[in-house]
Formats: sequence, structure tokens, C-alpha cells
Amino acid sequence: MTLKNLRGRVAYIFTEINFDVDQIVGVKNIKITDVDELAKAAMQSYDPDFRTHVRPGDILVGNENFGYGHPHYPPMRAMRHLGITGVLAESFSPGYWRGEISMGFPQASCPGILGLVDRWDEIEVDWQANEVRNFTKNRSLPIEPLSFADHEMLDAGGLVPYLKRPVAPM
Repeated sequence: MTLKNLRGRVAYIFTEINFDVDQIVGVKNIKITDVDELAKAAMQSYDPDFRTHVRPGDILVGNENFGYGHPHYPPMRAMRHLGITGVLAESFSPGYWRGEISMGFPQASCPGILGLVDRWDEIEVDWQANEVRNFTKNRSLPIEPLSFADHEMLDAGGLVPYLKRPVAPM
């Protein structure tokens, strides 16, 4: 299989360096297990109308060290439930990166992304070309290539499906 390109709008841009994704749902809601309830709580501090504007395929953008803090899964579960298909950031917190890649959630480091996009721009992440394209502005930037293991894990849909793949004979 080949990892499918991401194509959608920039649903939100988190400009804060060291952004803690727990803020997406609010720390008080971090223990909620019902994904519908998490989705209702999502983005209330940033854009209370987020749920009504986001569409399946949309992408989040972040600054340096996106995902800083404890790597909790509920905020990004809420984002996936709302239709967010991936995150582009200047860079990622290692714990957050590993956890979300293991969940099969696509992400790409793209130094300069904050200068490439505005909210609601139409973009595409091309995994083969290692590039993000902004169709609204007719501009592009390289993304940092995924490691072989991260690429394979995302292609499989996460760590568990990756580990369950048949092993090719040697």
C-alpha cells in the first residue's frame, strides 16, 4: 500500500510554541471517554464554532514543539472524530509524535509552515514528494521525510495493524 496524501483545508493554526494539545479539550475534560462528549468540548477556548465549520479532511497546523506536555490521546481523538485528518507543524514534541503515529494519525514536520498557510487555505501533503502544497496561494514547502517505520506504521493505520502485517520471507 501507499500512504494516501492528505488534502483539505487548514482548520486551525496553533501559533503557541510548546502547545499542549490537552488545551484542545481543556484539562478538566481530559478524562472523558465518550468521543462525542470530547468533540463537544473541543476547541471551546479557541473557536466555539469550530465544530460547525470543520469538514472531513481538514488539517491542523502548529508551531514548534507541538504536542508538548503529557501525551494524552483524548484531544486528538476528538479532532479525528470531527474530521481532522492530520497535523502539520514546525516541529513536534517526541512523546506526542510517537503516540499519535502509533495511533495511525498522520503528521509532518514542516519548518516554515506558519508562513505558508492561513486558516481555511486548501492544502495537500504529498508523502512521496515530501512536500506540502498550498493551492490557495500556489506555493509549497518541503516536509521532513518520515522514517521508514513511521511511514509503514501510518500506511498500516497504526502500530497494532503494523505489527499484525504478514512478514515477508527472507
